[in-house]
Amino acid sequence: MNLPNALTLSRIFIVPFLVVVLLTKAPSDWIGVPQQLLGLALFVGASFTDWLDGYIARKRGQVSTLGILLDPIADKLLISAALVALVENRLAPAWAIVIIIGREFAVTGLRSIAAAEGFAISASRKAKFKMLSQVVAITLLIIGSSSGGPSGLQPPPPVRPDVSFSSFEASGQVLTTFFRDGQMSFDGFRVLCYGAGRAMIWIVVVFALWSMYEYFTKFYGKVRDRIEVRKRRKVRLLKRRQKRQAINESGERVKG
Repeated sequence: MNLPNALTLSRIFIVPFLVVVLLTKAPSDWIGVPQQLLGLALFVGASFTDWLDGYIARKRGQVSTLGILLDPIADKLLISAALVALVENRLAPAWAIVIIIGREFAVTGLRSIAAAEGFAISASRKAKFKMLSQVVAITLLIIGSSSGGPSGLQPPPPVRPDVSFSSFEASGQVLTTFFRDGQMSFDGFRVLCYGAGRAMIWIVVVFALWSMYEYFTKFYGKVRDRIEVRKRRKVRLLKRRQKRQAINESGERVKG
């Protein structure tokens, strides 16, 4: 156990507390800290450890097999828990979250098969950008939430009561009001963050599917190369056997 692995484990242990904070009012009532601020602090702090543990491990030369196995598990637990909590609070669309989490299961299974075959599939830049966009989207949605729902968090109210709520439409109204009047209310800022968070969810879905396609392409290429190598080995072995058999037959003929 070293410091990078301890940070990775701390990220796993934070997940249940994050879910409780995002889905219940109890922690904020006990501590007296607003639910959005407490949930934001836990999520951003846990996300920061994702970068910190890798940086410390590389700098100190403490990269270990345990850390390599635990780090992606901790990332997926943190992101999946936060996204499911946002769906429960009606802050994120369920269909998009199903795609994002389903992609994580598919890629994890693919990596497990690759590891069993003796090769690894490295993360692409698109996968890293997808992780960053997930953190940004969840952060914006938490900031853009308002209090008053059954579990505390809920989507922010519309800018004008006579307009039915739509995140993008309301965000456009906030920007129009800001450029016209040069001022923005706190509720308007929350609506703007919420609209930006919903837009980021679309970006996450696009890069999740794109990176998953790259993973499957790399996996197919690795498997195809291994199959071709095995075929070439079989051909070489067959040729050697045929050559030995031909030598043995010629030797027997000479003796005869």
